[in-house]
Parts: sequence; structure tokens; C-alpha cells
Amino acid sequence: MTPRPESSGSRPKGTAGEKIPEQPTAAQQKSAAKKTAVPKQAAAKKAAPAKATAKKAAAGKTTVGKTVAKKAATKKAAAENTTAEQPAAGTAAAKKTAAKKTAAGKPAAKKATTVKATAARTTAVKAAASKSTAGEAVAGKAAAKSPAAKNTAKKAPAKKATTAESAAATATPAEAVAKKAAPAQATARKAAAKKTAPATGTVAKSGAKKTTAGKAVAKKSAAKKTPARKAPARKAPARKAPAGRAPALEAASAQVVPPEMEVAVSPAVDAADRERLLGGTHHDPHSVLGAHPVPGGIAFRAFRPYALSVTVVAGELRAELHDDGEGFFSGLLPLREVPAYRLIVEYEGTVLETEDAYRFLPTLGDLDLHLIGEGRHEELWTALGAHPMTHEGVTGTRFAVWAPNARGVRVAGTFNFWDGTGHVMRSLGSSGVWELFLPDIGEGELYKFEITRPDGSKTLRADPLARRTEVPPATSSVITSSAYEWGDAEWLARRADAPAHEAPFSVYEVHLASWRPGLTYRQLAEQLPGYVKNLGFTHVELMPVAEHPFGGSWGYQVTGFYAPTARLGTPDDFRYLVDRLHQAGIGVLMDWVPAHFPRDAWALAEFDGRPLYEHEDPLRAAHPDWGTLEFDFGRNEVRNFLVANAVYWCEEFHIDGLRVDAVASMLYLDYSREPGQWTPNEHGGRENLDAVAFLQEMNATVYRRVPGVVTIAEESTAWDGVTRATHHKGPSGFGGLGFGLKWNMGWMHDSLQYMSHEPVHRKYHHGEMTFSMVYAYSENYVLPISHDEVVHGKRSLVSKMPGDWWQQRAGVRAYLGFMWAHPGKQLLFMGQEFAQGAEWSEAHGPDWWLLDPGYGAEPDHRGVRDLVRDLNTVYRATPALWRLDTDPAGFEWIVGDAADDNVLAFLRLDPEGVPVLAVSNFAPVTRQDYRLGVPEDVPAWHEAVNTDAARYGGSDVTHPDPVKPEPQPWHGRPASIRLTLPPLATVWLRPA
Repeated sequence: MTPRPESSGSRPKGTAGEKIPEQPTAAQQKSAAKKTAVPKQAAAKKAAPAKATAKKAAAGKTTVGKTVAKKAATKKAAAENTTAEQPAAGTAAAKKTAAKKTAAGKPAAKKATTVKATAARTTAVKAAASKSTAGEAVAGKAAAKSPAAKNTAKKAPAKKATTAESAAATATPAEAVAKKAAPAQATARKAAAKKTAPATGTVAKSGAKKTTAGKAVAKKSAAKKTPARKAPARKAPARKAPAGRAPALEAASAQVVPPEMEVAVSPAVDAADRERLLGGTHHDPHSVLGAHPVPGGIAFRAFRPYALSVTVVAGELRAELHDDGEGFFSGLLPLREVPAYRLIVEYEGTVLETEDAYRFLPTLGDLDLHLIGEGRHEELWTALGAHPMTHEGVTGTRFAVWAPNARGVRVAGTFNFWDGTGHVMRSLGSSGVWELFLPDIGEGELYKFEITRPDGSKTLRADPLARRTEVPPATSSVITSSAYEWGDAEWLARRADAPAHEAPFSVYEVHLASWRPGLTYRQLAEQLPGYVKNLGFTHVELMPVAEHPFGGSWGYQVTGFYAPTARLGTPDDFRYLVDRLHQAGIGVLMDWVPAHFPRDAWALAEFDGRPLYEHEDPLRAAHPDWGTLEFDFGRNEVRNFLVANAVYWCEEFHIDGLRVDAVASMLYLDYSREPGQWTPNEHGGRENLDAVAFLQEMNATVYRRVPGVVTIAEESTAWDGVTRATHHKGPSGFGGLGFGLKWNMGWMHDSLQYMSHEPVHRKYHHGEMTFSMVYAYSENYVLPISHDEVVHGKRSLVSKMPGDWWQQRAGVRAYLGFMWAHPGKQLLFMGQEFAQGAEWSEAHGPDWWLLDPGYGAEPDHRGVRDLVRDLNTVYRATPALWRLDTDPAGFEWIVGDAADDNVLAFLRLDPEGVPVLAVSNFAPVTRQDYRLGVPEDVPAWHEAVNTDAARYGGSDVTHPDPVKPEPQPWHGRPASIRLTLPPLATVWLRPA
């Protein structure tokens, strides 16, 4: 129970510095009862009218609580029965006497919520609509205005509250006293009416240490300010709260603390917790802040920096918490259990009503934390990051971040003016995850995590799993959720019909920000699908879309791995672009960069004060070529971060494939490192075993979860088994990495090197065009002419060709015809499809003006683009060119050693043996009657593509009529044909 304040009226309010008196023992109570029996009688008789008078005076504004009446009845009973030995017995007698006197009827206070006031801290208890006077302190003031009341106030001795007095069970004792005190009430009402009107706005506060919660909480009348009238006793029904708000308290009788409760304790935050909360190093703020059962009732604690006041609202109960300084507020309410409540926080110039962020259970369960710790949470983006949600019936945003080395983490953002002091996150066990649910915070708010490092310094970091960011160079994360409705169900249903290596696969590589500079995702969606479809490409490959701070990196130095760059729009805008591409029948590949990340101080580098995402060994962490940091692939949580990221793009954005950047730099410990700059693996080798395991897991997970996708490795070495299944071990002892396709960097380098030579010298480099067939079936290859080959002084594709302008264009056309016929899939970077002469620049993109009809050389560029369209059209319609790309049965040499002629000829075949004959003449001369051996079972050959056709800008040396074979053996075959080979051209022929 809680001690009751003195009734003399001389100390109506306690102070925060006073000490709570100890509970008297039974013996002390017995002795005191004997010594003060007579004074108690006198005091009770005088105090009863005074209290009854005060009750009526306060009733002009509110209905008085049951507690005052009951205490008066208890004193009356004690005065009549002086033989009482113990407080409990006296209380029982008082109840019995009061019950006899009020047996005829039991009027009760109408809809009055009665609770005990706080103990150990001055807690202001307010009425539901306005601040009202309640309790003995105010009653004493009101009653003192009449002579009787003044006399009573002087003579009434201070008295400790007994166990019986602290119970508020029924209104019977109060009713008995009310009947006895009727004359006094009438007198006091007149005096109080004049003097107590201002007191109706007074906040009834309990003493901090000596003053106790013996006072009743006053409630405002439901309709208007009229004198309280007694009504038949009835229980106040609970009111249903609107959605998102705390429901009303139950009836007061169900909430009052029972007599057996222990002595009240201070509800204030102790010094140690206070210091840690202020310093941002508290690991469990929810154990301190919020509402907690304590001896004496429910302790409410709030940490609201800069607030002027904080009030707890639970139904019709309002209790203003004591200001403990430095933004801390606390109070103790005599309730049985923690109610559903809200906070009214007053700041200078504004008042905010909100939920208490520290009353909620964690939003992450044990399964989430277990999977994160194991590195197996395949939907990590649903657990970490910022997520608008409804939690325990309240809308808000859940923040969660992995920072195992942090001493503390707080959330800062636009919603708290970038001061995270009052939004301290809790640590969820040994998982290293910090979590906080903030009510009333929604989409569009900016945020970062304020992390206290192990050394006590602080750093403000963007969310590693932010799904939306600010537009660079701004670096904040943005709360977001998707409401996008997809329209690509038909595409998704059929994309898994055939694996990528057995299907037509022709890729147009795009840098979205510069393809048409200034266009947003949605504007690109209106132009890009139509353009790509018109050219006949099956897929687009988007250079990295994930957020990156420096545009000059083209997206390859990522800081926001889960966020599409905000330069072009929102995440849903990007979804719209992908959707429109799918609806146009175009697959979407995306460059993905799991090898490294930049050192920006607001991003991943030493995220929580120590190496976290990067390897702890500086030699392993630093990437020697790019000045970036390499991921620690051996750490479960880091591997999980990347594997889940791959799944995220495929599932959340319907990406059809990932082209994994810089795989070679991941696979080798000595990549770009000199001796002494790297440490061998456990077997003494140079293979990065952690990276191997990561890539295998990533591929296996993506293919298992997202049928129909393809992963593509940019791997420039001869690593064995890049596209072999992970469970199939090769000669090296490793299982395959599990990729679907691999960029053929060797073919790209060799063939471009060959084409850059003057034709007269090409015969000395003939092997550069044929060597690729030595290893063509070791992996599933893509033949890439990518962005890397047309920048940084390497010149554009057409500019690599020797000779004059006509020869350069002819060389490009011949090369593209050879490329589309060669085993493997095709990739061509934007701008090369119309023979742009300048290198690509992310600042201005392709030179579209070359296709302006007003430009004199426009036909030259348009002719090359028309050729690309026709190559794709014939390619897609000819299974021999793609069905057996990875099977040696799909290729046969006709002539591969005609180095002096600069001629290459080969057959491509489909599973049924239907051939396509491809012949390339890389000399700038026309070769008449050039004989080539062919299969004898083809009666005639029809020209399908000739890159020298006039419509492409060529010399128009073509074969308009079918070419029939002759029975003359040639090149080891029983029949042959004679062709006129156009200069610098490739010709495709298929059975007529």
C-alpha cells in the first residue's frame, strides 16, 4: 500500500526530493491505535464534515472519487469502536457499520474513474477533459473557507494510511459518510462555490517521497459543469477506441491496486539507465521506458527530449507525468495491470498525441533471428530495414539493422528533426540485430541509423537494406512500401519454358541514365520497350540499377544494394519499366555487383565501428584496382546479405537474370596483388574458398526460388566449371559455380584484336578468330561487345576498324554477322547498333543525332541499325543458330584455315540437322567463284543475310537466286558451291 499525505492542508503538494516513509509494522500500528483512539474519534468527527464539504465543493466541477468517502467512513467507524486493536479490524468494523447505515440504497458516483495518485514522484492526475481538483489537499483548501472547516483543518492530526484505507472496494462507506455529513455539505457548498472555482483547474499532485497516493483522481462530468448528483450505482461501460488508438480503461474497480500490494517505489529512470539512454548506449530501452508493473502500481516512463510535458491517456484517464529533467518523465499510477494507453506530448508551440514506442513487443521473431544468425534468411529484406506495418493494431514503421559491434543504435530522421536521442533501438539478443517500432511514422520519411561505435564515437549511417534512397548526392534512406500491381503474368508463366542456353538470347546493353538523358523510369518505359522490340533483341541488360553515389562509376560502386537508383524515380517506377518491357516480350537482365563496395563513411565501410561487411584482414579487404572494399564472403550474415539481395531483385522486381560483375576478382586471393600482399587459403592455394561457397549458394538459391531466371558470370579467366552445376565436381576438385551463362571475354578480346588489324596483316592473326572454337563448349557462353570495350580510349566499335569510313562500316557489319552466327549468345552495347563513331560517355549517352534524317551520313548509320534488326529477326527464327549453342553437334567447320584469304566458313545445325552456312570475308576485295564444300543432302541454298546489301550501306554484291551445289568434292565434303564473296562482308545461307 502507499502512505497517505497529511490531511491538515498545510502540505497539499509533496516535492520530488522527499523520502518515502517506511511501512509501520503490525505492532506499531496496534500501539498507535491504543494511544490515539480518542483523538481519532474527535478528528474523525470534525474531519468528516470537512471532507464531505470538500467533496461537494469539488463536485461543482467533477464527481468525487470513492476513496475520500471511504477514508472518512473508516475514521468514523474507528471513533465509535475504540476497542480496535489492528487497522484491519478497524476497517472491517467500519465497513460493517457503514453497510448497516446505508442498507436502504447505494448511490454511486456517475462514471467516475477512481485511481490512486502516484508515489515517489509528483504525478499530475487530470480529468478526462480538463484539469480538476481532487484529493484531500484540494478538499482541505475548499473546506477551510468555512469556520468549521478551518477548525477541522487545524485540529485534524496527520495519519498514516492503513491497509484497509488503501483499498477501494465499494462505495458503501462513502455513502454512509455522505448521509452523516449532509448538514456540513450544505454549508460547505456555499462557501466552496465562491472560493473553489479557480481550484477546478488545479492539478492534484501526490508527494514525491513522504506524500503518497491517497488522493482520488477526479474526472470531469460527461456533459457540462453541474453539481454532482448521486445516481444508482452502475458500472461504467468500456468505450470502443477507434482503430489505431488505445482502448478505454475498464471500470475503475477492476484497476485499483489491491490492499496487499507492496510499498510503492520510485518510477523514475535510475541514474545508470538515464546516462546510457542519453549517451545512446542502452541495449534494452524497452525494459526501462514504457509502462511496467512495479510495487505500488504501474510505472510509466517516457524519454521525450525537448518536451514540456507528457500525459498518459488511457480511456478517460489522464495522468500528467512528472518532469524528471533532460527529457525524462515518469509517474506511478495505482493500477492492477498495464492498460492500453497513448501519450500526449506537449512541445513549444504544438501538442502531439501518439502511441508510446516503448510499449510494443519486438516485431521480429525467434525464427527471423535464427535464420539471420545462420546466414539462411532468404527474404532478409522483409526482416531488416524500414517497413511500414501494423503492429499490435497500431500503424507505424519497424526499423531493424544488423550492427553486432555497436554499443547502441538510434534512429534519426525527418520525423525527429535528425535527433535520434529519443528513439533508442533495442538489441535482440546475440543476433546483433537492433529493432524499434515507431508508431505514426510512414512512407516518405527520411532516416539513418546513429550508431555508437565500440570506442564511444558516433556515426550516422544509411540503412544497408534501404529499399529507397534520396536522390544523390543526398545519402539518406527513405521509408517505402510497394503498392504496384504487376501485369506481366503471361511473361512469367512462359519464361521458364526453355533454359537460356537453349533459347534465342540476344541482349541490348543499356545504361538507363544516359540512354536518353533526362528520362525517368516511367518515361523510359514509353520508349525503350518499343525501340528494343523493333530491333529484335530478346533481352535488355541494365547496367547497375542499385543506388550508387558517383554517377561516373556507372553504378559499379554500390552503396544501396536494395534500392533502385533514385535518379530516375521511385522503386515502383522501376517496377513499371520492367513490367512494360515484359509486356513487350523483352526479358530484363541486371548487372549485379557483389564483389566490392565503396569506402563512403555513411555507407557500409566499418559500419558499426569495426570491419563488418568487409574482411577483417586489411589485405583481404582492400581491392587493389578500384580503391574499394571486398565483402567478407566467409561471414554468415554478409553472405546472407548478398544472397538475399540476388533473390530480392528477382522476386521483388521480376528481374529475369543477373549478370554478376567482377567474378574473377572474387575467385582469386592474389587477384591484382603482388607476392606478399595476399595470404594463401587453408590448402595453400590462391582460390578464395569463401567466395566459391558464396557464389555456389547464391546460384543454387536463385535458381531454386525463381524458376526461369538466369545468372551470368563476367569471369575473365579459365576457372573450371563456372557454368557447371554446383554438385558436379570437375578436375580441380571443386563443384561448379552454378552460373547459367558466362561472358566469353577471350572471344571478345581476340576477335576485336583481329578486326583492328589492317586486312593485309590479318592473315598473321587468323588464329585469333578460330581459337575460340577450341574451348567454345567448355562453358555456356555469351559473346559480349559491352560498355567496357567502347570507353576509356578503347574507341567505339566502328572506330576500331581500319580503313576509310566505308571500310569501317563494312568491317562492323561483317563482324556483327560473324558474331551472330558464332556459337554463343550475343550482347551489344547501346550506340553500337548504329555505328556511333564516338566513345560512350555517361554524361550525354548515345549520339542519337546521327539518325536524324537531316544529317548527311544518316543512311550510313541507319543501315547498320537495319542490319542489326535483320540479324536478330533471322536469328530468332532459325533454331540452328541458338538451339545447340553449348553442344558440339551444332557446329561444323567448312574452312577455318584460309588465312591468306581472310575467309572463315562454318555450318550451324539444329537438333534435326537442318544447317545454316555462314561465310565471312574479312578482306576488302571481292572474291569471285569462291568454292566451299557443303552437305550433299541440301538441294539448294538461299541467301538469308548479306551484310553487303545496299540497304545496309554495302556494295550490294548479293545472290538473289538460289545457289545449287555441284557434285565436286571440296573441303572434305562430297559437294560444293561457288559463291561471289562480297568485300568485308558476312553471308548467311540456309536450305532453299
